[in-house]
Amino acid sequence: MRTRTTTATAAATLATAVALLLSGCGGSDGEDSGKDEIAGADTGASASASPSASASEDSVERPEIKLPSDVKNVFEDGETGDAVEDAVLADNERMINSIDEAITVDAEEHPALKFYSKGDALMAAASYVQSFYESGTTWTGSTRYYDREVALSGQSTATVTYCGDETKSYSKDRKTKEVKKTPGDSDDYVSYSARMKKSAEGVWQTTNVVSERGAEKCQP
Repeated sequence: MRTRTTTATAAATLATAVALLLSGCGGSDGEDSGKDEIAGADTGASASASPSASASEDSVERPEIKLPSDVKNVFEDGETGDAVEDAVLADNERMINSIDEAITVDAEEHPALKFYSKGDALMAAASYVQSFYESGTTWTGSTRYYDREVALSGQSTATVTYCGDETKSYSKDRKTKEVKKTPGDSDDYVSYSARMKKSAEGVWQTTNVVSERGAEKCQP
């Protein structure tokens, strides 16, 4: 499981968290300049392009998303046969990857985070990411997303429901690089419901996300 601590300070300063993450994550303790391309680069891990939805077939100019080589998101049910639903799922993948990039990669900016999330979803994502920096942790391993379904409402609004399996993703200390491997349990299964809206540029941006950890419907 990806463990992190959400402090009272983080919960009370969402705006500050957003400002920090969108202008550059220097988050931990001031010893990091914020200019290292990858958190933990000294371990030999290198950045790799996101394996899912890494290329767009539309004309939208999208920010590149790169995750460290020891971080992987696996997305199932990515093709429905409907072009609009497939586009929604592709941007849902990019949203998830953009959050994990902000958690695992120390960079001066995280443009993908605000490109794929807006409003309440952006505030929640920023608070979630900042909690990792405040607790001095990141994560490593693989997370699987499955049972992904799209419900369209008109031409520009959709809801995506899906499950996440974190049994093979583990907490990692940002400084020591020590990985805390724990046996999987019911809390490693998370259900999500993401509300998405198509922007004028044609990007399906997430505006709100509701999640339930330990969701019975997502467990094997």
